[in-house]
Amino acid sequence: MVVRIFGLSFVVTIAALVVAFLYGGVEALILTAILGVFEVTLSFDNAVINATVLRRMSEFWQKIFLTIGIVIAVFGMRLVFPLVIVWLASGLNPVEALDLALNPPPGDAEYFADGSPSYETIITDAHPQIAAFGGMFLLMLFLGFLFEEKELTWLTWIERPLERIGKLEMLEVVIAIGLLVLTASFIAPEDERSTVMIAGALGMITYILVNGLGEFFNVEVEDEVEEHAHSSEGEQEAQKSNGRSGPSDLAKATGKAGFFLFLYLEVLDASFSFDGVIGAFAITADPIIIALGLGLIGAMFVRSLTVYLVRKGTLSEYEYLEHGAHWAIGALALILLYSIGTHVPEIITGLIGLVLIVAALVSSIVRRKRQANETASV
Repeated sequence: MVVRIFGLSFVVTIAALVVAFLYGGVEALILTAILGVFEVTLSFDNAVINATVLRRMSEFWQKIFLTIGIVIAVFGMRLVFPLVIVWLASGLNPVEALDLALNPPPGDAEYFADGSPSYETIITDAHPQIAAFGGMFLLMLFLGFLFEEKELTWLTWIERPLERIGKLEMLEVVIAIGLLVLTASFIAPEDERSTVMIAGALGMITYILVNGLGEFFNVEVEDEVEEHAHSSEGEQEAQKSNGRSGPSDLAKATGKAGFFLFLYLEVLDASFSFDGVIGAFAITADPIIIALGLGLIGAMFVRSLTVYLVRKGTLSEYEYLEHGAHWAIGALALILLYSIGTHVPEIITGLIGLVLIVAALVSSIVRRKRQANETASV
């Protein structure tokens, strides 16, 4: 199973490293490898969360996520997204933005001789609105998990009281708006406050819209499955005799549910990618190397890890992993909001997420051993 799931990722990694070497020699090869490891380290919690959503999708939509989704992740987020930022911020057309990226000022200076900003400078200056959007999207996801009723809790001493408080309608929205106002008022630079408010509000709107549509069609599917299960064989034969062609209503509903879950996953993946894309500029500003390292190597391994978690049933076997991943998301969301005013080293972001995931994994192992001992003693 490991070879089958991760085999393509290893092949793509080798190909990406070869292309990097041909593109920029040994230095480009090393930078690409570093970015690949950097992305996987930062995105382990992303893989866990992706797996919790992916296991609710049909095999067809899982394949869509692993094919079309990877194209979006590699070329959309890691290559096109930075170019779009430069395009919108500088007024350059996409071709000029790419030329700016491939031809930085001498000595990797922040500005050219004529005073115009470099590609890296434009991306870095756009960090407040990027962090506000991604931070609020992830914060809404974390708060939604925190306040929902759960059969199993990890940090029971805090999760159970929050579940009771979460019965208040729209509490997560109230808290998120409050944190956004505080961020814009006291953390964001004065000239970025309105931008941060708008970007953060768009992040919240995106989460509510995409998640809401996914939940709506998921409930619709469950209702239709139940209705389908109770329908008589005669009714089903009558539907066939009416000459109806194409997918059934049930299949269409499943398709809609799958589509919005796919859309939700892509926005979620993009939100996770923001800190990685911005952090990559501390290593290199070359968009080709970033696409090879973060995209082809990093994104491929994250998706392979996601599939492994689903196929192996790891989330069911280690029950606290999902909890740890959501707490890691909460930490990442707060770090993104804080980073609007103060730079936070990417290694800290990655380590905090990794520590929470490892702690959840250890707790899961302890719980399994305790349950096995209790079963053996009965």
